[in-house]
Amino acid sequence: MTEILLRLSTRPDPYPEAVRARLARDAEVIVARYPHPRSALLPLLHLVQAEEGFVSATGIDFCAQLLGLTAAEVTAVATFYSMYRRTPTGDYHVGVCTNTLCAVLGGDAIAARLREHLGIEHGQTTADGAVTLEHIECNAACDYAPVVMVNWEFFDNQTPDSAQALVDALRAGDQVVPTRGAPLCRFRDTARILAGFPDERPGALDGMAGEPTLAGLHVAREQGMAAPEPPGGAEESR
Repeated sequence: MTEILLRLSTRPDPYPEAVRARLARDAEVIVARYPHPRSALLPLLHLVQAEEGFVSATGIDFCAQLLGLTAAEVTAVATFYSMYRRTPTGDYHVGVCTNTLCAVLGGDAIAARLREHLGIEHGQTTADGAVTLEHIECNAACDYAPVVMVNWEFFDNQTPDSAQALVDALRAGDQVVPTRGAPLCRFRDTARILAGFPDERPGALDGMAGEPTLAGLHVAREQGMAAPEPPGGAEESR
């Protein structure tokens, strides 16, 4: 009994009733999309992240109760994927790719410049709450390296100067448009979109593969190259 009472006493404070009711309505829409409720965990984590700007203990408890999971099970998922933040995040999450290709083409220099310019370390947020700076892993845009991402939107072919100008524009409240796609929205709004709710920004569906992405395809065509037939022939592979 003592152990049970201790667990109950250490549970996080719940959301205010009005917030919980609103989240529950949104969660119902999300869960209804899946044949098994627990399959909705990933978008639900984005939903609670949209509420507070990170996945808090309260958000984890909300998801756990809704899906019949333990807090440990939800926490295991929230800490596995880097898109779920576990600490408060600014309006703009600025991620500098420092994986191999981006790093050697200037990613490390960009990261160093932004740390110095903003006066913060990676994982920290500026005092005005505008920018959270972080290293990010490869986001499959190596053909445009070095890449900076803001709220998971691409800013290609960056330099220390252009990255500095970018964060200055964000902090000034200017409308900023990524290399491809819609104008940026706040981190919390991005999280709500990732939860599966409509993205109504103009240009949200714009953006096509550019020349660097298609370069290999052009070379293959020029050289008359083609993919090898699968074992057993094309018909058998269908």
